[in-house]
Amino acid sequence: MNAPARKIIHCDCDCFYASVEMRDDPSLRGRPLAVGGRPDQRGVVATCNYEARVFGIHSAMATAQAMKLCPELLVIPPAMEKYRIASTQIMEIYADYTDLVEPLSLDEAYLDVSNSPHCKGSATLIAQEIRRRIFETVGITASAGVAPNKFVAKIASDWNKPDGLFLVRPEEVDAFVSALPVKKLHGVGKVTAAKLNKLGAQTCADLRGWTMQELQHHFGSFGARLHDLCRGIDNREVSPERERKSVSTEETYTVDVPDLPACLALLPDLYEHLLGRIKRAGAEKFINKLFIKIKFSDFQQTTVECVAYAPHLPTFARLMETGWLRASRPVRLLGVGVRLGDTEHVEQLSLFDEHATH
Repeated sequence: MNAPARKIIHCDCDCFYASVEMRDDPSLRGRPLAVGGRPDQRGVVATCNYEARVFGIHSAMATAQAMKLCPELLVIPPAMEKYRIASTQIMEIYADYTDLVEPLSLDEAYLDVSNSPHCKGSATLIAQEIRRRIFETVGITASAGVAPNKFVAKIASDWNKPDGLFLVRPEEVDAFVSALPVKKLHGVGKVTAAKLNKLGAQTCADLRGWTMQELQHHFGSFGARLHDLCRGIDNREVSPERERKSVSTEETYTVDVPDLPACLALLPDLYEHLLGRIKRAGAEKFINKLFIKIKFSDFQQTTVECVAYAPHLPTFARLMETGWLRASRPVRLLGVGVRLGDTEHVEQLSLFDEHATH
């Protein structure tokens, strides 16, 4: 006998940062608005409202490009503290319905409500109630998708945006997925989508004609995933434990940093910023590597890391030198960070002593 279908909700606030800004300043409503970096400082759009999307603007687009598409676009800098407060309120609402909440960003999460006693066990009613409570508590709208698995729920949440709800019942999954363009499949980016289209697969229905062997021949290990997804099969569980693997900070510079001495001169500032982040994350005892990231003026990127159990400025400087020498050209971005392990380090003190004797 088949196990009963899971009940998964994917909940996602509509243009989150922009919505919070329009909530706090109603005069921003009805005009094209983006939250992001300044166009003269290589800024990018973090999010934009629907009035801006009409012009083809989207998140991760360069702000300068967005301004060309819509000269009257209003760009405001992100107010992260304000968004974090809203995020905490949203996550607390999610947690009222199930312990199985997997956050994907500040406002977006998967919820497994298969065993939730709320709303007579109806995932659709739970999703409606969550959306209503977000609107009443936070003052912004959210959209939700309800389905038997994560993949279909995420697509469904996008179906009636903004401020919408879409349900895909277990018996409807096959037909719903069949009509989807292949670019909607989880993990299929522009390059893979173009390759699939070139090979004659426009929709999931087209892809179902391919054998597992054919898919693996063209797409390697990802072929098996494609084979399942085009049939609406996704057995990933909603996983509340999303482990933090690193803490880092980085800076993109308006003017390229010309050489290694100039890069090293910027390091102490990055280092101080990183120390603050490590402390806020409570990550001091879990550090097992240090790393630096460099993006050169030609967008080539390199990362250098080494084993270490505490932040150490001279070590970061050595890593930066190693990384810079790989291309020896001007730099547009510098980052420093630490990788975290699962266990605490008891040996901390002796390691600090070692650094002191060098």
